[in-house]
Amino acid sequence: MPSEPTEIQVRPGTEGDLAALTDLYNHYVRETAITFDTVPFTPEERRPWLLSHPVDGPHRLLVATGAGAGRILGYATSSAYRTRPAYATSVETTVYVAPDAGRRGIGSLLYRSLFDALADEDLHRAYAGIALPNEASVRLHERFGYRRAGTHREVGRKFGRYWDVAWYEKEL
Repeated sequence: MPSEPTEIQVRPGTEGDLAALTDLYNHYVRETAITFDTVPFTPEERRPWLLSHPVDGPHRLLVATGAGAGRILGYATSSAYRTRPAYATSVETTVYVAPDAGRRGIGSLLYRSLFDALADEDLHRAYAGIALPNEASVRLHERFGYRRAGTHREVGRKFGRYWDVAWYEKEL
């Protein structure tokens, strides 16, 4: 496991982060199949997503910032898994790291901070969907105790091809 970056700070995301978070996410929208969104967002279009992650409770948004200018290097979220009430004790988690900030332990730092923040919440399971292939994400999730629950074959179409999504689950 990469060493924890000491110059990196993790904190709750705020409205002041909206433009930077949108830019980071849009990179993955435009360049990868990691997300199945296909059209980049404006910050205003992304605002409801940000507001659905308050500072406390089971649905969190944490950002990792670099020393100095405080540039956002990545973020992690826990979001509603499904909208029906019986799913309330389950969350879907995700991590996005800036493309030039990979392999520095930022994803691990974000997930460690997220699970620490969720420790006192009334949660039972966390789920993560990983578009395949994505060996780095598979390793990260397995490192944090996620186990593969199954695969949805060719569930999403992006860039003119179909993609599988492996679903992982973790007991909380």
